[in-house]
Amino acid sequence: MGSSTEAPPPATPATTTTTPTIDIQNPSLNTKADPDEITLDSILKHIGQFGRFQLVIFLLICLPMMFHAMFSVTYVFTAGTVVHRCNITECDGPDSRYEEPWTEYSIPKNGKDMDRCNRYENAQLSSWNQSQDICTLDNYNSQKIESCPNNEFVFYNEEITISNDFGIYCDDEWKLSLVGTINNLGQFFGIPLGGLVADRYGRSFSIALGGTLGAILGIVRSFSPSYVWFLIFEFLDNMTSSTLYSTCFVIGIELVGPKRRVLACSVITIFYAVGEVALAMFAKTFLNWRSLLQIAYGPSFILVAYFWILPESVRWLLSVGKEERAKNILRKAATVNKRKLSESVLDKLVIANQEKLQQSEESKFPIREAFKNFKWRIANCSLCWIVHVLVYYGLSLNVVLLDGDKYNNFAFIALVEIPGFFLPLLIMDRFGRRYSLCGLMLLSGICCIGTIFVAGDENVWQLVLFLIGKLTITASFQVLYFFASEIFPTNLRNSLLSFCSMMGRFGSMLAPQTPLLAKYYSNAPAILFACAAIFSGLLTLFFPETTNLVLPTTLKEADAIGVKKKPSQGKELNLSA
Repeated sequence: MGSSTEAPPPATPATTTTTPTIDIQNPSLNTKADPDEITLDSILKHIGQFGRFQLVIFLLICLPMMFHAMFSVTYVFTAGTVVHRCNITECDGPDSRYEEPWTEYSIPKNGKDMDRCNRYENAQLSSWNQSQDICTLDNYNSQKIESCPNNEFVFYNEEITISNDFGIYCDDEWKLSLVGTINNLGQFFGIPLGGLVADRYGRSFSIALGGTLGAILGIVRSFSPSYVWFLIFEFLDNMTSSTLYSTCFVIGIELVGPKRRVLACSVITIFYAVGEVALAMFAKTFLNWRSLLQIAYGPSFILVAYFWILPESVRWLLSVGKEERAKNILRKAATVNKRKLSESVLDKLVIANQEKLQQSEESKFPIREAFKNFKWRIANCSLCWIVHVLVYYGLSLNVVLLDGDKYNNFAFIALVEIPGFFLPLLIMDRFGRRYSLCGLMLLSGICCIGTIFVAGDENVWQLVLFLIGKLTITASFQVLYFFASEIFPTNLRNSLLSFCSMMGRFGSMLAPQTPLLAKYYSNAPAILFACAAIFSGLLTLFFPETTNLVLPTTLKEADAIGVKKKPSQGKELNLSA
């Protein structure tokens, strides 16, 4: 996949005036190593860009990715509105079903369904003798509607959410929508905190910590005695576990060679959709929200073992000067991949890395310098993230064509994303990151506009446009993750990626409100999504291109992305010597 010629790495810092010669056979003769000659990417190419060692780690990473999908969207089912109707006291008994003959004339219609909170007044109820049958059409006045007395309801099935567990109905149903807002608030605060932890203490540590805390808080939340406690643990759960997606993505992209990044990370993100499908099936099987949380969160306690079994990112270890640990992991990778790796080459890598860090004249965590140097890059990335989250979730929340079983519909929507995860494989290396991102966003925006002009009875074409729009925004989101991982330096990659993702939470907070726009103009949500996607898509053309470039380690290297440099004339190294 992709071009066979790799683009040259970022320019060497200006302070380097000569190119030292590296003697592979006699390391003691080398006092300096040129970072352009010995790079981690060149070693990864030799030991295998996606060999057995990387495959094992990717399988480990897929588990927290799948768990995160379930953690982040459980509120769709735990805080969902249960289907119910008024209990018609003069007609219903303990064994009454949701649909009974008297519901046809005792309960008003709300579209195709029965009204959940109102009933028709029975004119004879005040003088009712229980020996009489007053459940007849003539006794109900369709001109007078009253609320359900004493909040007594008959439910469609045995589903139990916090709605009927904590008595949240009708005028109080805004409390159910608030759960989604609290969920995203937790992610808003948790994503940047998790990014800081990942950049300061390591990628594997962040995954193990976030997954373990999320598992604990999720199980505790299943025992919530009240609505308030449920909200508190909803917030804490998502604050601690929200960093799993971005950290798994970063450790995956830092692990493999440049020509396997797209394939490897596409495989990782598929498991996010797998997690969503699994959650839908669990929710369909376990109708009690407490049981659902316990089933969804229980297996994630396995992530405690990740403190010991998940190897750390070699790039992160090098960026913080922990060269010995990095060398040990590379030795193990070469052994597992059945490749030979010279100790002298590892020594050259360490020397090159030390010189690179010294020449960078940066602190190990130069967050202030990053916001100063990359303010426009960060701003553009943040806006792009907001738009992606808005359109991604907005399309899901505004779909009106997928009728039927809500659990199956949720699973279908998740399955549509899988082709979107693989689409970047076909286009990213062929057309580049910028043009792929721009084109996909424009296509998604055009699909949103197209739904406005398709006649209301053309359900097939509306469905096709919806699916294409969802597929392309999913693929675009995938490209954005790659882009954001490649335009920022290693020592700040997780922090800046998490910052942009945090800003995206504004889009996820806005998305649930977009259906309200339809009350004023039915096509308003589609116009909003289209305008946002097209505008942000055009702005992506101002990003630097990163296709097949070496991942930047320092601020200077990240700043040099997009700056043309003459290709190196040096000979290829024999890394197994």
